Amino acid sequence: MRPREVCQRLGISYSTLSRWVREGRIRAVRTAGGKFRIPESEVRRIAEGLPVSREVRAIIYARVSSSNQRSDLERQVQYLTEYCTSKGYKVVDILSDVASGLKTDRRGLLRLFNYVVNRQVDVVVVTYRDRLTRFGFEYLEYFFKQYGVRVEVVFGEEPKDVHQELVEDLVEIVTSFAGKIYGMRSYRKKKLVERFRKLLEEVERDERGN
Repeated sequence: MRPREVCQRLGISYSTLSRWVREGRIRAVRTAGGKFRIPESEVRRIAEGLPVSREVRAIIYARVSSSNQRSDLERQVQYLTEYCTSKGYKVVDILSDVASGLKTDRRGLLRLFNYVVNRQVDVVVVTYRDRLTRFGFEYLEYFFKQYGVRVEVVFGEEPKDVHQELVEDLVEIVTSFAGKIYGMRSYRKKKLVERFRKLLEEVERDERGN
């Protein structure tokens, strides 16, 4: 493994790695070009067998479903930043998305996956479970665990004042299934989604009238 990869895996600096090589604490081999590489077996030995004091590397992930909720997005980031500071975590990056929790191609979420698979993070910190994903949280949690990453949820149940976001997620589900039945660009799909939105609006008006 290249030194940079080893440092990322173990959460140490390049100077620390160089010192360990000089002291014989970790074995290195020289390439034909004179550069040194670390056998992966050595990295596993250090990671699993020796007590290595290092900072906990954290990624903050925040999400809201629409642009008019940006103030809430900022509050999430601020609170999670303070939380990580109080826990002594080193914040590697702050990632955020303005998108439904049902979308799997969120830019921030995909960047988070890259951090995880490249072993550049130890813990992912979110306010609520649904900020990471609306459904299938356990699958993501299991996937991260395979790379030694845990998900830390600061709060328990999601707040009760997320009605509009739940409505948008419901529309997203109907849109997805309608697209699979009629085709994403079909007229019938568009009409079905429009009628569903109108139905939700009528239900909300009835509730306000009561």
